[in-house]
Amino acid sequence: VDEMEDIARISGMKDIERTSIFHALNHKATARQAAKDNNTQYEKLNLIVAHLGGGISVACHHKGRVIDVNNALDGEGPMSPERSGSVPLGPLYKMCFSGKYTYNEIKQKHIGKGGIVSYLGTNDAKEIIVRVRTGDSYAKLIIDAMVYQIAKEIGACATVFKGNVDFIVLTGGLAFSDYVVNELKDRVNFIAPVLTYPSEHEMLALAQGVLRVLRKEEIAKEYTI
Repeated sequence: VDEMEDIARISGMKDIERTSIFHALNHKATARQAAKDNNTQYEKLNLIVAHLGGGISVACHHKGRVIDVNNALDGEGPMSPERSGSVPLGPLYKMCFSGKYTYNEIKQKHIGKGGIVSYLGTNDAKEIIVRVRTGDSYAKLIIDAMVYQIAKEIGACATVFKGNVDFIVLTGGLAFSDYVVNELKDRVNFIAPVLTYPSEHEMLALAQGVLRVLRKEEIAKEYTI
């Protein structure tokens, strides 16, 4: 799904354009549910939706369109349980040309072996929270750093809306974690009320989309790659 504004596509390097790659089905389904639960329509709201899973994508939903979002696959945004997110490029250049790593090894450091797993050896949030609650200060530092980065991304999205945000919506597997949710709320609830919808809803999103078209509530959209 690519609904990004032209201004959001500018990366800062002419050869590279920012692209819309995110957890679109879960974003859209959760955003619609949040609107329904608050007796309004998705197309009337400004929402910041954060999918918190193995990858993390945080998007600006402006009246039914995702006008900006971090590319969670290619290295933008917060670190996640197994992805590095945005990293300082200088040291990365040196790693790439050091002769120590293949292309695939560098890619694995970013996706699969990056993020929390690179620091703590696991991507299991439940295990990490147990370590935090039993006094593991390093585990606490790393999970808190991830929350900090997610909060910064949410704050950046708020500037896209010039502060006019109706709700912040948290979804994905990490939204089951009271620790993660409460720490995030503590950092971002000054922006807008925070709603939580744990898990992923891709299949529901597909079914609901078909129903909306069959009921003539929505025109079917065609997306090209």
